[in-house]
Amino acid sequence: MSGSVPTPCPNAPRGNVTQPSHKKPQNARLLLGVITTVNRGEGEQLRWPRLLAAVGAGVAAELCAVGLMALAAWLITRAAEQPALSALSLAIVGVRACALARGAFRYLERLAGHDAALRAVARLRPEVFRARLGRPALRDGDALSRLVSDVDSVQELLLRCLSPALVALVVATGSVLACTAVVPDAGPVLAGGLLVAAVVLPAFAVLAHRRDRSAADRAELAIAAADLVDGARELAAFGAVPAAVSRAERHAARMRRRDGESARSGAALLAGGVVVQGMTAVAVTWTALLAGQPQTSAAVVGFLALAAFETVLPLTDAARRWSEHVPALRRITELLAEPPISLPPANAEILALHDVSVHYDRPALNNVDLTVEPGRAVAVVGASGAGKSTLLGVMAGLVPPTAGHVERPETRAVTQDAHVFSTTIRDNLLLAAPDATEPELERAVEQAGLLDWIRQQPAGFGTFVGESGQPLSGGQRQRLLLARALLAEPDVLLLDEPTEALEPELADEILTRVLRTRAGRSTVVVTHRLARLAEFDEILVLDAGRIVQRGPHRELVAEPGPFRDLWEAEALTDSVIRPQDDLRRRAAALTGRGVRDR
Repeated sequence: MSGSVPTPCPNAPRGNVTQPSHKKPQNARLLLGVITTVNRGEGEQLRWPRLLAAVGAGVAAELCAVGLMALAAWLITRAAEQPALSALSLAIVGVRACALARGAFRYLERLAGHDAALRAVARLRPEVFRARLGRPALRDGDALSRLVSDVDSVQELLLRCLSPALVALVVATGSVLACTAVVPDAGPVLAGGLLVAAVVLPAFAVLAHRRDRSAADRAELAIAAADLVDGARELAAFGAVPAAVSRAERHAARMRRRDGESARSGAALLAGGVVVQGMTAVAVTWTALLAGQPQTSAAVVGFLALAAFETVLPLTDAARRWSEHVPALRRITELLAEPPISLPPANAEILALHDVSVHYDRPALNNVDLTVEPGRAVAVVGASGAGKSTLLGVMAGLVPPTAGHVERPETRAVTQDAHVFSTTIRDNLLLAAPDATEPELERAVEQAGLLDWIRQQPAGFGTFVGESGQPLSGGQRQRLLLARALLAEPDVLLLDEPTEALEPELADEILTRVLRTRAGRSTVVVTHRLARLAEFDEILVLDAGRIVQRGPHRELVAEPGPFRDLWEAEALTDSVIRPQDDLRRRAAALTGRGVRDR
């Protein structure tokens, strides 16, 4: 299973790749783009019926509510005149019909709206996941926000912003027309009140939200909380827990203060909407009476005005939510608009790099030409920062080269930051070979030196590991990742420091076992440990992103150069290498004396 390797610097030349534009799209265009994206079905045909059905059901429900209020007002005022019961029967039936229909249409609105929103989120989230592949890593809190909260914002957009706005537009228009039909002079008064509630109050809500920094505080609190959880051991080791907790508490206090301010401004806007609603209803009723209309007509338009505002007042909250979710939608749109990172296909018979270069903020690889013949074991050594991990990332297809061309067969890479999933050992292994049998799993973990430990666990291969399961030591984690890669049996196996966290003797034993198991197939190992390099067919020495030496162990150690310098430096501290180096020195001395004697 491949881990992640940093992607090249975005400033480096990448051929004829078009860079994404970072110009912020207009809100209307952004809204249309999101709706179009999330409503595409198979065959790329736009599927609007579910969303339109939700809006239609919402309109019907609110029109029933307006009709219910108007009919009830007429019925009450007309009944006060004590007419014959037959004169009221139609209104009574209308009231009952509107009450029943309102509940039915409300249910249909919820059903269709949530169905459309959940389908949209279910379709969009995998697209965001795919767009994130190969991109530079994000901080934990930010990554969680991008992959969860930002996508969930689409659901909020559809259910809390788009649908209420469309319903309010249709119902408000219909209410104004109905009011005008009953009392012509009262129509403009109702229209003015609805405009204030639908435009002015939401505008104030947007302005208030733009000054609100609670979203940034919430993101900072999420990062601080993630640091406290993930870095608990390190913080405790360095005595930094009180400082980290204090930082998190400051973010929490600031967020509570901002949330309180936001709640107060929201309550003020809500109160303002209620005042506008009441004043408009009074003004409409007064206008009808001044126009000489009967009391029944005045009561109808007054209650109709009250009911019409019930669909318009939620627009204040919808505007606030829209302003809150615009940045998330913009991030999603920009992420999906970025051109996909094209990695070299695994369709070659041999692994070959042709004049490959990779640039971060500085060159990491410089004009590397390399061919790994099938069946050969190759070791890559060099000082820290020489470009070893980058070379392995290019071979694995995890790092696109800035320049040059890569041919590669099927590969599996175990990088230093490869991921152990929060599930059982078996599921972590089966990720590489879903159809693997129990004997095959045992063989892979035995080759990685982990079988005895697994057998000691009560659940065996069913032991949970990862963040929510059995904690693994650094060495156990490396061996589990190694076993997963071995289980895949790839044409080329790429290992980045596979035994770094193990005791030297165990590390040498496992490396020897892996090379023996991989006989006849290509294996490339990045390592800083030189004791077992004689078992490799070829050694590559990297320095400043270039291959400065290459060849078998016996040749490199016999001649002055970077490799012998590394060898002699490690011989000073490594009890395994020291006897080998002493033997080499004695053999060199004897060879030199024999030459002089002749």
